[in-house]
Parts: sequence; structure tokens; C-alpha cells
Amino acid sequence: MAGFYHVCFVVPDMAAAIRDLGTAAGVEFSAPRADRIGEWDFRIAFTRGEPPYVELIEPAPGGPWDVSEGPRFDHLGFWTRSVEDGSRRLAAEGFPEEFSGCPYGRSFAYHRVDSIGARVELVDLARQPAFLAAWNPGGAPMPPVEPAPPRA
Repeated sequence: MAGFYHVCFVVPDMAAAIRDLGTAAGVEFSAPRADRIGEWDFRIAFTRGEPPYVELIEPAPGGPWDVSEGPRFDHLGFWTRSVEDGSRRLAAEGFPEEFSGCPYGRSFAYHRVDSIGARVELVDLARQPAFLAAWNPGGAPMPPVEPAPPRA
């Protein structure tokens, strides 16, 4: 599945999620990092090793990753050559944009896919070198998603 590189869970307790998923699935996580987008603080961690990665996000209340109803599967992440073009395509296909990091200087967008109860994240391929440097130094480049041909 070209372009797919991670699955994300939003969690209220990063330490518990790292411990429990590490034990249950035998995966190892990088050290969590603090970050902020807009007015929302969050912590983030990825599994170590090669893709597909598991991403954990521990957010402050509210914002694009609200966990007021508990932990959940949030999104599937895909690299794309153009967040704008991909977002237009997804919206035209009936998958509305729920949040865009673009106004905050982050080239990604979430689109709701109701049939799976989660979102698809498009991340600009230009961000990939920084991602690899931060989370998998020396990791191999990953291909972008190629859009499906238009439906007839």
C-alpha cells in the first residue's frame, strides 16, 4: 500500500500506552517529545524501526486529538506529493477535511472516513526527511500514496 506509513492512537496516558502496547505487541517506542500546534500542546511518540509505525499522541484537552471520551484509534497516515491536491480529491470523494495543520506551518490534513470510524492523514512528502531524522535516522525513504483513478 504505497504511501501508508503509520497508524495513530490518541491516548490520555502516554506512559501507560507505551508500556502496555510494548508488552502486548513486543514493540519499542522512541522517547516521547513535547510539541505544540496552534493553541494545543501534545506529546508524541513513534515505534522504533521500520514502517509501518505506530504513533501515539497524548493531547491536552480539546483540539484535533481530543481524548475526553477515552483512548481511540485516530488515523492512518499517508505520504503525499501535495496535501492541497490530495485534500481536494478526498473532499470531492465525500471525505471531509476535519483539521489541517497547514495554517500552523505543518503540511498535513485529516479527512474523516466514517465507514472506518477514523481519519486519513495526508502528510506532505517534503516533510519526510525531517520525520526520518527525528524518528528513524538512517531509515529508507518511503513512497507517496498514488491517488486512485476517478470513479466512472
